[in-house]
Amino acid sequence: MKKIFILTILTFLCIGLIFTLSEAQTSKTKKQSPTKTKDIKVAFVYVGPVGDGGWSYSHDQGRKALEKMGIKTAYAEAVPEGAEAEKVITQFASEGYNIIFTTSYGYMDTTIDVAKKFPNVIFGHCSGNKRADNVFTYFGRMYQPMYLNGIIAGKMTKTNKIGYVAPLPISEVIRHIDAFTIGVRSVNPNANVHVAWTGAWYDPEKEKESANTLMDDGCDIIATEGDSPAVAQATEARGKYSFGYNSDAKSFAPKSVLTSAIWDWAVIYKDVIDRYKRGFKSWKNLDYWDGMETEAVKLAPMSELVPKDIQKLINEKALLFKEEDNVFAGPIKDQEGVLRVKKGSVLSDEEIWNISWFVEGVVGTIPK
Repeated sequence: MKKIFILTILTFLCIGLIFTLSEAQTSKTKKQSPTKTKDIKVAFVYVGPVGDGGWSYSHDQGRKALEKMGIKTAYAEAVPEGAEAEKVITQFASEGYNIIFTTSYGYMDTTIDVAKKFPNVIFGHCSGNKRADNVFTYFGRMYQPMYLNGIIAGKMTKTNKIGYVAPLPISEVIRHIDAFTIGVRSVNPNANVHVAWTGAWYDPEKEKESANTLMDDGCDIIATEGDSPAVAQATEARGKYSFGYNSDAKSFAPKSVLTSAIWDWAVIYKDVIDRYKRGFKSWKNLDYWDGMETEAVKLAPMSELVPKDIQKLINEKALLFKEEDNVFAGPIKDQEGVLRVKKGSVLSDEEIWNISWFVEGVVGTIPK
């Protein structure tokens, strides 16, 4: 009888243990279950207007790609860097948005500061290098399509004077100018790239003025890194060629734009959403720098203005980026003729990211 009683007690204990383990496993499963798409809210902060046809427009195309997936999104446009950006980012975080993308280099410190106050919100900062437990960074190797544009310019220039309308003297812009110039010089060692600074990401009037100044100086092809189509429109008005930036500028100046170096932010934004849904935690270690291999950066279809043999060359060069990236392979000299990269060497990602000097062939200085 005593044995039966003990066996009965043990049986109930086993059943209880099994039930407890089952509950724990169920709870664990619930915690690990993926977040549903419809439950994700994503906000974007833009430095320019979404209708700029450039930087903010390209990011907004990425936002719209998320909306097509069923994700609720919101955005604020033309947000000045500093106090106003802090106010806008804080408001989105307070309203329960799960992920907030801050899409300008100048938002970097503000993003880090706001993120400290909202540890459960994920922040993605574009083009910066500061990360935190809930802050990741993302950008693209835009210097790759810029290099290809340089090859086109070097092949097509008649004056050997090519212009470049540049916004601000930060590493991002300097590396793009350098890559463009390396492309030019790879096919035309006698050509130079003349730089004109606007001092702003988005200033259509200044961009137009800079383009006209460069053309007055003899430049017959103009590249730009401004956020408006003003350069393309200015060059078309004077019968010169240009390159678009951020998005395809051909519709703004079909008789001028040879091609455009463009962003496809949806590639990165969709990957971020996928990570979030799967419960990704290592945000601090996440730093996107996608190149043409993922098509986060690419060239828009080339215009018929570009000769067929040059188009063929560019298509062949573009394919190489699927396998390797040798844009900054030596030998490379700087403006002063000093050897910066020896033959057989290639700049590291860190060196490319932080580059602060112009390569040989650039005419102009870097404002302090």
